Amino acid sequence: MSAYPSPQAYWGAFWPTAGEDTAAAPPAERIHWTQYPHHGPGAEFLGRPRTALEIGAATCVAGFALARTSVKVTCVDFSSHQMERARRWWGSEPDLTLVEADVLDYLATTTTRWDCIFSNWGAAFFTDPDVLLPLVLPRLTPGGLFAFSSVEPLAPCYGPQITYGNGYRGPRLAIVRWMLSNEQWTAALARHGFRRIDVHTLPGPEEGFVGTTTGRAYAP
Repeated sequence: MSAYPSPQAYWGAFWPTAGEDTAAAPPAERIHWTQYPHHGPGAEFLGRPRTALEIGAATCVAGFALARTSVKVTCVDFSSHQMERARRWWGSEPDLTLVEADVLDYLATTTTRWDCIFSNWGAAFFTDPDVLLPLVLPRLTPGGLFAFSSVEPLAPCYGPQITYGNGYRGPRLAIVRWMLSNEQWTAALARHGFRRIDVHTLPGPEEGFVGTTTGRAYAP
């Protein structure tokens, strides 16, 4: 495996079809909130926003699917490779804006507010919630929705989980996933001013399969 010098380089070679510039656009007929195709909710999980921001969007498959429902969507990701592919696949969609930027920097500097901010296995999975959530809340319109999904954590191993992006023999590159229990997510959202919080585990499609953590919370 090639060594990745930075998190941006790591995510540039990440799913889908890592490193294949000729890869065809993936299906984008709906938003998939879980790791299982056509299992779980679709765009209805977000209600009926007029505007939406996807954070940690990668190639913006979910954002494009939402934009096709006449929602004005902005997708943000810091991977040049992933955003280049998103531009190639979805750049002609008039209701979609693609932004190559660090999510935290973008949230801290933009003055725009959205009806909905969402993370589909994106920034909320890979960022300390005590850093991310205080930046998300001010960027929501009054009563706006924050929604996210990530993998069900394996109890009792809650909190930040570190993966070596270059394996155990290459240069050190820490990739951190935040694996919180439903109760920890609920407490974090409440602590940072969100209301009407609902975090739960959606079971997998078969008995014993890994589930999905899904959450929704609203700005005051």
